[in-house]
This record gives sequence, structure tokens and C-alpha cells, in this order.
Amino acid sequence: MPTDGCRIGHARFGGAWTKTKLDMLESYLNAYTTALKKKAFRLVYIDAFAGTGRIQLRDDEDTAAFLSGSSERAMKITDKPFDRLVFVEKDVKRCRDLRNLCKQYPNRNMCIKNSEANKYLRNLQEDWHKWRGVLFLDPFATEVEWATIETIANFKALDMWILFPVSAIARMLPLSRRPDDISEEWAERLTRIFGDRSWEYLYEGSTNLFGDPVYERISGVSGLVKIYKDNLENLFGSRFHPKSKVFYNSRHSPLFELIFCVGNPKGIKLARSIAGHILKN
Repeated sequence: MPTDGCRIGHARFGGAWTKTKLDMLESYLNAYTTALKKKAFRLVYIDAFAGTGRIQLRDDEDTAAFLSGSSERAMKITDKPFDRLVFVEKDVKRCRDLRNLCKQYPNRNMCIKNSEANKYLRNLQEDWHKWRGVLFLDPFATEVEWATIETIANFKALDMWILFPVSAIARMLPLSRRPDDISEEWAERLTRIFGDRSWEYLYEGSTNLFGDPVYERISGVSGLVKIYKDNLENLFGSRFHPKSKVFYNSRHSPLFELIFCVGNPKGIKLARSIAGHILKN
């Protein structure tokens, strides 16, 4: 399920909540670069699902407006520009569109990687004693794997914003059957997302009059998010921020949860303060 609504051709479409998400990210990037302005670290921004850099907001069938996506917003940071901007995009044609956009910002040190995001991030090698940065994980569906999250946590250098695809994951789960009834392919996918089979905690077991086991899904979407956030907290410890932001569709059903984790332990207080203010307001 695309994070910004739907995709047609190479364009990315979204609604009002998309702008809110991007505004929140931009606010953090501005505050982050300003806070580290006088530090010796070199700063990197990594957009793991960069797209074309622009997003089309469609109000109806006859009108459409474009706004800067996450990639372009990072390019526009001027107070303390990132020393390097890395845009990862799997689609060749979107990479081409992104390169054309980058030409409009010739003074920025930008690198476009035509790669699968998990593979790129898990093979990322830098001297993390010298670098600090922000990673934005805004997947098109359920692409982000837990092994990638573990790699990022171990860097202890990248503040991470991740858009957790609640709705897409919820649709993979059976409503009132044994958790084992889920297809093997989807079970493996869920395990890669959560890092283990903790998603099975959504099911409560009992027995019927004949002594046969009966399972029922409990907690709903909120349970999904709690399990994932519990896993993040176990991994990041105090670097995990418990506050998050829910984005809803037009029927007020939850689509995504925007979650934040701090990179370096020494930056916990400041990073959580900035992110907490943005998430609250």
C-alpha cells in the first residue's frame, strides 16, 4: 500500500495527511541541523524510499497540486545544509526524475542510489565517529525489514523516522482464525517486519465445547502498533520515543503510525525533546 495514497505511472499522489507528515519531517530536519550547527560532525540525510522528490496532491479529478517531497525538503535546508544527501530509490525511472530535480540544487552534495532500500542500508559503511544524520523510512508498503532496523540501531548515529504501515499489515492477518491459518508467505513477511513471531500475540487462544482450540484476534490495529513499538523499545532502549503520530484515511481508519528513534545515545535528551514537540503539536 503506497504511503502517500496511490501511484499512477511515476507520480505519487497524496492527501492532506501527506503534507502534515512532510511538514513534521521538515521541522525536525531544520531543528536538527541547527542544533548540530557548531558541532564537528558531518551531517548526512538518507531517504530510503525517495521516489521522484515531488508529490502530487489531488483534491478531485480536475485539479491537482504538487508539493515538495521529503527529498526536496532536505535539499532546501539552508541554515546548516546537510554535508551529504543520499536518496535511495529502486525504480530506474523515478531515479531519473529525481536526478533532474537534483539539478535544480547544484550546490548540494547529493548521491542517488538505484537500489533496494534494505540491501543498501544493511551494507552502508561510514565512519560513524565522524558522521551523524537523519534517516527517513517511508516505505511504499511493508518493505522495511527488522534486520534493517537492527543495523540502523547498531550504527548509533542516525536519528530514524519510520512510517509504520498499519493498514497494510492489518489486512494480512486473519480476523478470527488460528494464527497458523495465515498463508506461509504472509507469515514469513510479518516475521521479517517484526523481527520475530511476536505478531502472533494478537491472538488469544481458548477451547470450544469439544475441547478444540479456538483463536480470536484481539486488540486490533492498536495491538499491532504496540507490539512493533515494544520491539523497537527493546532494541533502542531509552533511544526509543514512546510518543508517535497516527495518520487516518477519510473514514478515520488508521493508515500509518509515524515513529521516532534517536541515533546516538549522547543525543537522547535533545533529539527526544525536538521530536516530542513536533509529535505533540
